[in-house]
Amino acid sequence: MFDRFSAYRPQLLSLLRIVAGLLFVSHGTAKVLGFPAMDGLPPPGLSLSGLSGPFELLLGGLFLLGLFTRPVAFLAAGFCAVGYWAVHGVQGPIPFLNGGETIALYCFVFLYFVAAGPGPWSVDAAMRKKT
Repeated sequence: MFDRFSAYRPQLLSLLRIVAGLLFVSHGTAKVLGFPAMDGLPPPGLSLSGLSGPFELLLGGLFLLGLFTRPVAFLAAGFCAVGYWAVHGVQGPIPFLNGGETIALYCFVFLYFVAAGPGPWSVDAAMRKKT
């Protein structure tokens, strides 16, 4: 029954990248631009939150577009791993208990894209077609 969905694997890969990129960018916009507003978010500046916002905007935007996807995903996975252990891991190693489920999942989604590539709906794929 589910075999027919295999034909859509490339498009679903692109869709996963686009949705993950949009969600990751929203973390950056909340920290840098204050939109969407988040309760309890420290003001931008030299806090970990303030420093991470621009990275989330830049890496998330490039990832969303599918531009330099593999190196961006590699950097984002590392960024998330460091963020997990710096912010959540100090409260214990289990993501469910330390509030780090989201960043841990992002880390492994990005790591997957290092291997899988961006999918057909990406700037990278469009540039490959032109060469």
